[in-house]
Amino acid sequence: MPTDQALKLAVEADLDLVEIAPQGRPPVCKLMDYGKFKYENAQKARESRRNQTNVIIKEMKLRPKIDKHDYETKKGHVVRFLGAGDKVKITIMFRGREQHRPELGFRLLQKLAEDVQELGFVESSPKQDGRNMTMVIGPHKKKADAKLDADAARASKEQARADRKAEEDAEREAAHAAGPVAQKKERRRSENLDADIDV
Repeated sequence: MPTDQALKLAVEADLDLVEIAPQGRPPVCKLMDYGKFKYENAQKARESRRNQTNVIIKEMKLRPKIDKHDYETKKGHVVRFLGAGDKVKITIMFRGREQHRPELGFRLLQKLAEDVQELGFVESSPKQDGRNMTMVIGPHKKKADAKLDADAARASKEQARADRKAEEDAEREAAHAAGPVAQKKERRRSENLDADIDV
């Protein structure tokens, strides 16, 4: 159909004439509400972004001659990252003569991989890259599963806290109902607790 006739149809139907396939012979057009079309496409794009999981790579840097306590601290960070569902890139930095002993870094990376094997797996094996040696550890759990586990743990902690508060309130009520002697004991006990806190 001629373009002016298609435009006339669009005006009569109070719609827009949108070119869908400009490469076609003849080009293909469609009568539609273009504002609504753009809005629906934006909604679909937003929904697909929401369902998409962003994989974040955390980085941990170590030295080949790391102290045992420092190693445990760094390992704790790696465990936390893997537990949250993030990948971890471990970098061993060599300085001076350490560059001639890459096996030290390799052994350290192997030890770390063995220590965290219940939370993650070696995604990319140790590679020498100039003065550094790198390895990537991926989590066994997906980020969404880790988030659900963390939310469940938080909810159970809050429930335990609420239960403990309810027990304390019930004890206070029972002491109050027992009479003035019990109230005096309760008052002394709370004063002792306050004194302990002040100290």
